[in-house]
Amino acid sequence: GQLHFAARADSLIDASAELDPQAIFDYLYFHCIPSPRTIFKGVKRLAPGHYATFENGTLSVAPYWVPKFEPPAEASFAALRGEFRALLEQAVRRQLDSAKPACFLSGGTDSSTVAGMIGRVSGQPAATYSIGFEAAGYDEMAYARIAARHFGTEHHEYYVTPEDLVRSIGDVAGSYDQPFGNSSVLPAYYCAKMAHEDGVHKLLAGDGGDELFGGNSRYAMQRIFSWYQHVPPLVRGAVMEPLLRRAPLRRIPLLRKAAGYVEQARVPMPDRLQMYNLLRRIGMNTVLSPAFMAQVDPDDVLRQQREVWTHSDASSQIDRTLAFDWRYTLAESDLPKVRGATQLAGVEVGFPFLDRPLLEFSMRLPAEYKLKGLKLRWFFKEALRGFLPDEILSKKKHGFGLPFGVWVGRHPALNRLAVDSLASLSTRGIVRPEFIKTLVADLLPSHPGYYGEMVWILMMLEQWMQRHTPSFKISS
Repeated sequence: GQLHFAARADSLIDASAELDPQAIFDYLYFHCIPSPRTIFKGVKRLAPGHYATFENGTLSVAPYWVPKFEPPAEASFAALRGEFRALLEQAVRRQLDSAKPACFLSGGTDSSTVAGMIGRVSGQPAATYSIGFEAAGYDEMAYARIAARHFGTEHHEYYVTPEDLVRSIGDVAGSYDQPFGNSSVLPAYYCAKMAHEDGVHKLLAGDGGDELFGGNSRYAMQRIFSWYQHVPPLVRGAVMEPLLRRAPLRRIPLLRKAAGYVEQARVPMPDRLQMYNLLRRIGMNTVLSPAFMAQVDPDDVLRQQREVWTHSDASSQIDRTLAFDWRYTLAESDLPKVRGATQLAGVEVGFPFLDRPLLEFSMRLPAEYKLKGLKLRWFFKEALRGFLPDEILSKKKHGFGLPFGVWVGRHPALNRLAVDSLASLSTRGIVRPEFIKTLVADLLPSHPGYYGEMVWILMMLEQWMQRHTPSFKISS
């Protein structure tokens, strides 16, 4: 036997390569294709933290690193804070490009921390690069400016427009070796492009802070659900659940919401994390064609995640959820997003929060320091209080969110690109043509922010196929 390997999956295929329908399903479900599967049949990808050996015609794959959450040692908050700040400075120093220290700046906690630390360790102001949108509820430039003023950075801004999307969607989709649907890749690309045009060779990014120190709102929500499990079964089964299922009471908004929370709380982890999955909420059989569904196993996505969840040795739910997010949110979505965007723009990228000593420190940090009651990333914020502006510490998480759903209904050229892409996709046998018509004509106008995400992932799939496998169709 022979082993062929490369940095990109599309470097290992020829004209006879076939697409894997199960990988297409994974993409539509996760908005990326988690390893070890790739879009191409017969081509596998090493999972994060794994290595491969090929000997005597046999391929073996095993982990070289597994998260180990150690029992918290006795240490005061002051001691932990001092160690954390020192490790953070070292991480930024190791990643820094001394020629022109620069970073992304969204105005969030992580990117603001990186911007401030660059100034501290380099002795010169960071060059910071921020993206804005002329769309209500999406633009966070005000917070980026607060951080830039606070740390005295050399600040640069660019407002992404619908015209920018029309120009770049095809190139960005085609630059990946398989379909990739994280819509924040477009703002990240324009931010990196701005930095490249300014002479920057390397940007630092704040990715990883939320996942190491407990910054995502779903962590607090999962804690609420876990509390429900401590309600005595008799009370849950005989009183609460029957009461919340009664039709008259479900017409009351607050009780209807409570019933929804109870429904989610009854689902075990990690399946509960997919309760809001877009494909699952709309309905797989509503979206996908019978011919396509006949070639895939829709339950495989949950089996993948259950296997990752059960392999964690973390004793607390928050740590187990963080490790789970390292595998999926970080390794399969956020890091490929930033790496792909910066590579296309012509700059390198570094991730200080993923520096090994800092990562190991986070695994020694007590679980209650990450999520204290329902307070997200409690330790991180308290450790940096006085260093970060109070406005940044108290703001809600946002990031480079893209107002695609709003824009696609208002901008003719962007709408045409999306509609034409979906019309072309409807001929491939993956998605029901009648669903695409309903999505464009009814669902998208009714809730642009929600259904715009489905339009985006379908459009990006078609744009990738047009550049890599233009003749692909599902066989009946």
